[in-house]
Amino acid sequence: MESPVLEVKALTKRYRETEAVKDLSFTVRPGEIVGLLGPNGAGKTTTIDMILGVLKPTKGSIVIGGRDVASDRSEALFLTNFAAVYAQLPGNLTVYQNLKIFGLIYGVKELEKKIRKTIADFDLEKFKNVKCGILSSGEQTRVSLAKAMLNDPRLLLLDEPTASLDPSTAEIIRRKIQDHVSGNRAGVLWTSHNMYEVTDVCDRVLFLSHGEILLEGDPKILPREYGKKNLEELFIAITREPLIVESI
Repeated sequence: MESPVLEVKALTKRYRETEAVKDLSFTVRPGEIVGLLGPNGAGKTTTIDMILGVLKPTKGSIVIGGRDVASDRSEALFLTNFAAVYAQLPGNLTVYQNLKIFGLIYGVKELEKKIRKTIADFDLEKFKNVKCGILSSGEQTRVSLAKAMLNDPRLLLLDEPTASLDPSTAEIIRRKIQDHVSGNRAGVLWTSHNMYEVTDVCDRVLFLSHGEILLEGDPKILPREYGKKNLEELFIAITREPLIVESI
């Protein structure tokens, strides 16, 4: 049996008297896309920041591809990449310059060849020498996603990755990510408020409420288990009254 791409155990982040994340434990397996869901303030971004090593956990462990983030951070993050609608690349650098710099950081082999392929894959050829700061929000999102795929990561962290894309482009991007996952036995942790997208791409979802996993399962089956017709209805019910899960 293959080892998990990501293994989180008893992860906790405390700010004085407030616990933003409480004893969170879950895995992402090779070839799996896992949705991390919950309302604003549920602990999703805090969890991702700890996985990325941006925040230090109060307690718990994070292992990426067999490397412990606490003791082997560089090696663990070497296997990881990240894209979020709120984390755009340096605006004073061109698309090519951004990809070149991040490619060097990640030690991508045959970098020039990889950059050419990535630019083509994300339809960025006409923006190659354009500074990222003057691109539209959708174009910047495509560049961020291109950067995230540049090192063929074993673990891909995506926070609202298609929020600023038109439906046609979003569909193309989703299929590219799915192809990457299946072709490389990679894992993805995907946060989104678009429940139709989550249902389409995720193999499993974790619902967070106040920093804890409230429930998890297959996004296509889980709503029916709680008497809801789709994931959006279930999300709304949980957001309005988390205790509804215990009473059903």
